[in-house]
Amino acid sequence: MSNALTLTVPQGLPFIDFERDFDFPVSEVFRAHKDPELVAQWLGPRRMTMDVDHYDFRSGGSYRYTHTGPDGVVHGFSGVFHTVRENDFAIQTFEYGGYPDVVSTEFLTFADLGGGRTRLTAHAVYPSMAARDGMAGSGMEGGLSEAYERLEELLAGAKV
Repeated sequence: MSNALTLTVPQGLPFIDFERDFDFPVSEVFRAHKDPELVAQWLGPRRMTMDVDHYDFRSGGSYRYTHTGPDGVVHGFSGVFHTVRENDFAIQTFEYGGYPDVVSTEFLTFADLGGGRTRLTAHAVYPSMAARDGMAGSGMEGGLSEAYERLEELLAGAKV
């Protein structure tokens, strides 16, 4: 893919920032984050299958889904969408079932770059340095890169 993920893990601070450009309009990138049927097609590594229990991308909504690996191991994720502004911004929590009670807060911004291009930026805040370091060391960068490649392929293959 032509647009690489940039991931920043600042030393001594409990957050992770990432940024990725897409050669598609904000409305399409946003809808791919909002529509649970689309989310299930791109979120996560290729080797995982995703099952969505519920996914209500609106202010006050929530989500719960699982990823199942080729080894049959199931990984559960859940959170709450605190603020969602159409084609603009979202604040959500993120919790991995393997580490209950470690909840991050994520701020997603969908910026219109003009010319039908979008920049997605995110700022994820963790409750401790240990939690942040655990996420950074979990393969997050590779998983996100692969997920955003899948998102770009989805957007290229169908009018979202």
